Formats: sequence, C-alpha cells, structure tokens
Amino acid sequence: MTDQALLQFQDTRISYFIRAGEANVIPGLNFTLGHNEALGLVGESGCGKSTVALAIMSYLGRAGRVTGGRILFEGRDLAAMSEDELRRIRGKRIAMVYQDPMSSLNPVMTVGRQLMEVPLLHDAIGEDEARRRALHMLDEVKLPDPDAMMERYPHQLSGGQQQRIVIAMALIAGPALLVMDEPTTGLDVTVEAAVLDLVRELRQRHRSAILFISHNLGTVAHVCDRIGVMYGGELVEQGPIRQVFADPRHPYTRGLLDCLPTLGRDKRSSRLTPIPGQVGSPLSRPVGCGFANRCAHAESPRCTAQAIPSVALKAAPEHRAMCVRAEELPPFRRTVTAADAPTLEGKIESAVGVDRLKMFYRRSHGIFGGAGDVVRAVNDVELVAAKGRTLAIVGESGCGKSSLAKVLAGLETATDGDVTLGGRSVGHTAIENRPADLKRKLQMVFQNPDSTLNPSHTVGYAIGRALARLKGVTGTAARQQVERLLEIVKLPAAFANHHPHQLSGGQKQRVAIARALAGDADVIVADEPVSALDVSVQASIINLLNELQTERGATLIFISHDLAVVRYLADQVAVMYLGRIVEAGPVDAVFRPPFHPYTEALLSAVPQPDPDASHARIVLEGSPPAPTEEIVGCPFASRCPRKVGPICDASPPPEQMQASGHRIACHIPVADLARLNAVGVPAV
Repeated sequence: MTDQALLQFQDTRISYFIRAGEANVIPGLNFTLGHNEALGLVGESGCGKSTVALAIMSYLGRAGRVTGGRILFEGRDLAAMSEDELRRIRGKRIAMVYQDPMSSLNPVMTVGRQLMEVPLLHDAIGEDEARRRALHMLDEVKLPDPDAMMERYPHQLSGGQQQRIVIAMALIAGPALLVMDEPTTGLDVTVEAAVLDLVRELRQRHRSAILFISHNLGTVAHVCDRIGVMYGGELVEQGPIRQVFADPRHPYTRGLLDCLPTLGRDKRSSRLTPIPGQVGSPLSRPVGCGFANRCAHAESPRCTAQAIPSVALKAAPEHRAMCVRAEELPPFRRTVTAADAPTLEGKIESAVGVDRLKMFYRRSHGIFGGAGDVVRAVNDVELVAAKGRTLAIVGESGCGKSSLAKVLAGLETATDGDVTLGGRSVGHTAIENRPADLKRKLQMVFQNPDSTLNPSHTVGYAIGRALARLKGVTGTAARQQVERLLEIVKLPAAFANHHPHQLSGGQKQRVAIARALAGDADVIVADEPVSALDVSVQASIINLLNELQTERGATLIFISHDLAVVRYLADQVAVMYLGRIVEAGPVDAVFRPPFHPYTEALLSAVPQPDPDASHARIVLEGSPPAPTEEIVGCPFASRCPRKVGPICDASPPPEQMQASGHRIACHIPVADLARLNAVGVPAV
C-alpha cells in the first residue's frame, strides 16, 4: 500500500446481517487503485464484486456494514465519514455508472436538466455555465445534436444513448474515480464496443481512475491495465492484465477462461468446460481455500487445512495469486474436451419454413391510443430451420429478431407471407387457436426466466402444469415426468419442491428449458437465453442445449447478439437488420470473408478475451432508420461504411448466392466483398 494510491482496501471486511445470521461477503480484501489507473474486477455472481462498488459509495443499505479494516479514498476512511461528507464526495470526487441506465435517470426530467443538476449542486455555478458544461459533455460522449438531446426524456433514447448520458453525468463534475458496475452487459455488441471505446478515450482525457466490474473478460481486456479475479469475496489473483491473461496462476482464473466461447471455437471441434459446482454461501466459509471443492488441482490438507495467503510470483512480483500451487501449475492451455455434436451429413429436412414473412403493426399515438405509424418489424423474410440443427438469428436490438420469434410461437400473427411448422401453415394462427399437437411441437425459452416462472409456485408445479396443458398428464405420472425432466437438465429431483427464489440464475434457466421440453417439442426457440448469465453458467447451458439436440434431435432457433456464442453453437446463421435478412448461410461461410458490411461491423465489435488481440474496429455512425420508415433501397445504406453511391438508397440490393448456400444482399459484388476485409476482422 502506498500513500500515492487513490483508493485502498486495507484488510476490509464487509458483512450483511440477515435473518439467517452474519453473511461475511468480503472476509478481508486488500488492493490499491492508482490515479488514472483502470482496474477490472471479474468473477461469477455472488463473488462480491458489486458489494465492493457499493462499499466505495457507502450504499450498503441497512443490512450491510464494514466490520473491519478500512476503505481509504485520497487518504481518508470512507466508512468513518459523516453523511454530509459523503454527499460532498459522491458525484464530485467519486461517480458510479450502473448496469441499468434507467436506474440512474429520472423518467420525468429531460436529460439536459439531469446533467445540469450535477455541477449546479457540486460546483455552485449558474444555469448558463451548467448548460454550457452539459452541452460540452454531450459532445464528448458523441451524442448527435446536443441542443436537441438536452430537451429529450430518457424514454426517447436508445439503451446505448441512455448509457452515454449516464457516463456524461458521472464525468461532468470531473471525478477522480469512476466506478462502473457491468455498464455494457445489456447492450448490443456494436453499442458495447462504442461505449468501451468511449470509456478508454474519456479516461485519457479526464485522467480519472476506473474500477470496472464485469463478468465479461473480453470487455475488461479492452479497457483495463490491471485485473483482479474475485471468488468468495477474495481477490484470488491480481496483476497486469496481459500477464494474467497469458499465464493465469489460479485455477479459478483458468476456469473462467476455459468457459469462454470464442470466434475460433465451435461445438464440432470441442466442448465448453464449465466450472463444476457453484459459489459457496458466505454464511459458512471453509477454513482453507474457498475454491477447493470445485478445483481439479486441490490437494488435501495443503489446500483445506488453513487460510491461503496471497503471494507474489517469483518471476513477476506484480502478479499475485491466492493458491499454494501457483508456482507448480503447468503453463495454461485451454482445456479441449471431445465434441459431442454430430457431424452434419445427409439430407436436410425443414422443421420450420419462413416464406416472405411480414409482420407489421400500428404504433399508437398518445395516451388515448390513437392510430399511429406502421412499424415494419419483420419485412419479407425467408428462412429455413433444418430438422435437428441450430439456426442462429443475430443482429442489434430493434432488428426484428424477437418479433420473428413471436410469430413462430404464435404470440403474434403474420401480416403477409407464412410460417410452416412440420409442413403445416401456422403463420396466421395465434397460439390460442393452434391445436394441441402444434403447441407441443414448438416451445420458447426466454432471456429472463424470472419473468416466466411464477414466484408463488414451485418448480414442480411450473413443469407439471406444462405437462397437463400440453399432454394431459397429471397425478403420479406427472410427478414422475417432472423428475425425469429435471434429470434431463441436470437438476436434482428435490428441486421440484423449490421455489424460483431458491435457485440461481442458471438453475432457473434450466427449469425454463425443462418446461419447454415437457411437450416433447420438435422445435425450441431460445430468445437470448444466456446473455445475462455468468460465463460458467453460460457454458453449462450451451452444453446442455447441445446435448439435448444430439439426444432428442430437436431443432433449435437461437436468437442472440453475442457472436462468439453464435459461432460456437450454430449450424446456420441469419443476420437481420431492420426487419430484413442481409446475410444467411452455413456458420463457417458467414464467419469467413466475404462478409456483408453489416456482418463485418458486428464481427469487428466482438470483445476478445485477449489483451494482445488487435483488429481495426468498424464504427457504425448514427442510429438505424426508424422501423416506421419505408425504405426503397438497402436498409443498411444510411450507416454502411462501404456505401457505393446513390444506388444503395434507390434500389433494393440483389441477393447474391454462393455455392455453399451462403447468400448476401448487397450491391457490392461478392468478389469485391471478399477483398474488402482489409480491416483484419478475425476470419475463422
């Protein structure tokens, strides 16, 4: 610890006092953060990352308390400060950016007024100067037309714009420390990349230190100088980011890196390796290493008999690990487990066919619901999902992915065109009008299992109700099938008596998958099912989906904005933009040149879990056209970095088909697109 450090945690203990007792979430944390330094904290949910952030802001609530040690900011103990002292520091010297920007924005105030409030409160300046600073910050975070933006309300902005406003609010008073808690988790890959670029740029300009909390190792590699890996409230490994990524010395860090799907890995080459088990309860801490019961390298009694200190590595003193075997472990290599996905051979049979599908709806105006503009959510889409294979649909938010899924499931009906399921027309038939056998054929798994599981009912009730509705199975037979379905998704039969709040996020998603399987579905539509999960839980769910497909021959329609997951899981890929398919084909073809310019931009934005990975970023300027706008030419023309001229605005792009079944809708000839991958987008 040095006097020069901006932030210091010195043997800090933090507990929550709950009905079950004292939950010692942070048992004794030590780290420093220097001026203008960026430190990334990574780890699974429940490891204490957000508790560290809340402790810095003194927002632990009534149940939380710093029970030992100190948290020093600019040499002063935050836990010893009065509320008045903390109010003067928060927003002025320390600012925080949360995962959900709407939790920081007042929905009934313009964003301009909210920006102005920060300097008005902390710097005692006049309205004119506060407005000037607000306009300057809007320009710094690269929001278009700052004057017009000042007058908008949060609901009138996209998610990426909302997050930029929150970053502007955090920086407008010139804080010395910026705490960012999962600031890009809910964003599209292109928006995420733009926000990360913005954070790096603003950090250099404002000279603020950053504590960047994330479960995405790719984003941390892009932003930070150092990394701290948290497990059970302890920093089990920390050091310069390049060194830790190149030579991780703690088994937990290696496990996190092993979990990650990357653009160079797919289900036919290797199986993902999730970390077994889950984070232990802070109510009962083991004597020795907290990770020992999940660690393949653990030795008893060395790892279990006494507390494990954090020690500096002999060859690199800045690199520390809390492991007795840190110097003994072999050089890190990704674990390669034999793939269990079948080789795709033989005749392709259609499970779901989408024929010139359109789904338009009219958006109401005003609070009285007057007729408004027509939204072209899905516009002339043609797709085939092959039996027993995975079709991935990718694109930014608002491109029509979820609207297409709703038509497939019968939650919405087609305006024109059709959808066939097992050769039967269903596009114009709402779910309540579909016969029972068709309802069984296609089931959905949603992004957030909490929104689909009733908190008042047990897991067994949720799955049993699906069995009763879809197959008419009740009583003892239903209980037996509930246990069988839980076994299929690798959950204990006893979980049938648990309520959703007693399960982790990954366990709840497994329950949602079990319920989707209750009717022996031929087709599973999974809408962003792993985007909110930790990397280890994500790997487990991806492996589970692969196993179910192999064993049951089900068709999977997988909707995602995570291209690394899509590269790993998919057999076929369709890239959507503004309700249309701009590129589609076998996954190997879509992820190699030639790329549609939009696909190329998406690939260039994927954060790589490698600090030394370098390829040029293609920045998509501006926002997509409104879905109410009737577009004559290419829907991507207004943002395309490779736009060739007026023809892109005036004429629909021709669909160019290659021998592999790879099709690209673009005015640029395929041969030219193949040569245009000059930016070095990783082709795999």
